[in-house]
Amino acid sequence: MKFVLAVVLLLLIQAANAEVDATSVDFKSQTITIALTQEPPQLNGMKATDQVSITILGHVMEGLVRYDRRGNVVPGVAERWEIDDKSATFWLREDARWSDGSPVTAHDFVFAWQTGLAPTTASEYAFILYPVKNGEAINRGEMDPSQLGVFAEDDRTLRIEFARPTGYFVKLTAFISYFPVREKFFKLKGDRFAADATDLLYNGPFKLTEWTHSASLKMVKNDNYWDRDKVHLNVINADYITADTRARLNLFIDGKIVHTRLDGETYKDALTQRFRIRRFSTGSVFFLEYNHRPERVTRNRNLRKAIQLAFDPNEMVNKVLATPGNLPGASLFPIWLNGVEDKFRREYPAPVSDVDVKKANQYLETAKRELNLESIPPLVMLSSDSPTAAKQSEYMQGLLKAKLGLDIKIDIQTFKQRLAKMTSGDFDMVTAGWGPDFDDVMTFGDLFASWNLNNRGRYSNPAYDSQVRIAMGSSIPKIRMDAMGELQKIIHDDSVVLAQYEQGVIYLMHPKLKGVVRRVIGADPDYTYARVVK
Repeated sequence: MKFVLAVVLLLLIQAANAEVDATSVDFKSQTITIALTQEPPQLNGMKATDQVSITILGHVMEGLVRYDRRGNVVPGVAERWEIDDKSATFWLREDARWSDGSPVTAHDFVFAWQTGLAPTTASEYAFILYPVKNGEAINRGEMDPSQLGVFAEDDRTLRIEFARPTGYFVKLTAFISYFPVREKFFKLKGDRFAADATDLLYNGPFKLTEWTHSASLKMVKNDNYWDRDKVHLNVINADYITADTRARLNLFIDGKIVHTRLDGETYKDALTQRFRIRRFSTGSVFFLEYNHRPERVTRNRNLRKAIQLAFDPNEMVNKVLATPGNLPGASLFPIWLNGVEDKFRREYPAPVSDVDVKKANQYLETAKRELNLESIPPLVMLSSDSPTAAKQSEYMQGLLKAKLGLDIKIDIQTFKQRLAKMTSGDFDMVTAGWGPDFDDVMTFGDLFASWNLNNRGRYSNPAYDSQVRIAMGSSIPKIRMDAMGELQKIIHDDSVVLAQYEQGVIYLMHPKLKGVVRRVIGADPDYTYARVVK
């Protein structure tokens, strides 16, 4: 009997500890705890480029419009708008407020857009503001930012003049580069702007109150947000920052976090635990990006063609990634994009290259002659420090050695440092990816335009640029999509990048957390309208 009582007591103690440890959700306080894969590298919306920073900014900031639960564009700071081929006017809502209680005005948008385009800002996303009249000339240093075609008619009326017809402009204004910035606060903070939680003003559903760099951050409900009554969560604690999927799964099992993504190994463990596994297509494409700068051997088209013909995207998806939902890479343009009347890839099928190792080696020999080399020197493959990225890099290293005799040195870097090395061009190849910024085929099409600073390998091709400008300068769907079809051919024929896969993720979500939105465009996951249920 004593033994039975002891066992019962032990079970009760374990149950009590489990209840104490299960801190990922709290119904009474409407608090959740999440894990971030990386430290947000940049919370200045005028400079941010990565998905982690964009997700945080999507919770604490808001543009003229935002996305609803179904992915539709709905009013944000602007309550209504009118748009034609030459201009747009947005009328701002009276109750839009910054986290300090001051009003969000049209002047805040004018200042943010002018500053984002100024060459001194060095924004890698400046190109996304080019549809605004004089935007490109300002970014090139040919005109003063004050000449940008955006005007505050009064505190609540914002008027924009276009450089060209831009039928998708409203969708652009949901992106971080179009978020407002209060000039007085920005100048007060100077170089410290967005460096810490207290160095930003927030106008979104939440505000950042704590930020311990490389360790944790905390977002709390913004009581000054105009739509606060529809925000149920009071606190989002990001108490863990780790890209280690094993560590994240253990945190989920221990009740420490509400959500975790799975990879090939943790997927098997989740199956044995009988967790409900969810699926989601992110809309992103992943590829091997080459360095096209003159001093790099990867500038040689025949070397890139050799690698293209040695690579099998089906093997990457089925044997390396080994999780449901991923699709073999065939194009820079993913299958979900809309074309003229159907999906883009149905109307404009992607060119296909079958694996042909013999032909690949012929291209390699041609590359050596053109480069005047007896052998290709070791190539540096830049990679992030996540387990999935490491696995992919090691696979490519082994493949290129076995099929082409190429030596690959893997340079594993933290997320932030990898971005820095990509920007400086310190690589021969880099495992990279691209997710959509707005709901239009152009979000992928202009990625390798010569003026786009997210074109980290600095690929430059006048024929490519010409097709991008054709698509930019027309509002006729057929003309635009024909140009995108040509871009798809150029990317394949010139081996601009090596398409590897379209990303589908599998993940776990706490059953008491409802209303989390998974979306292709914008913050993902989006906890804005989530709630903890009993």
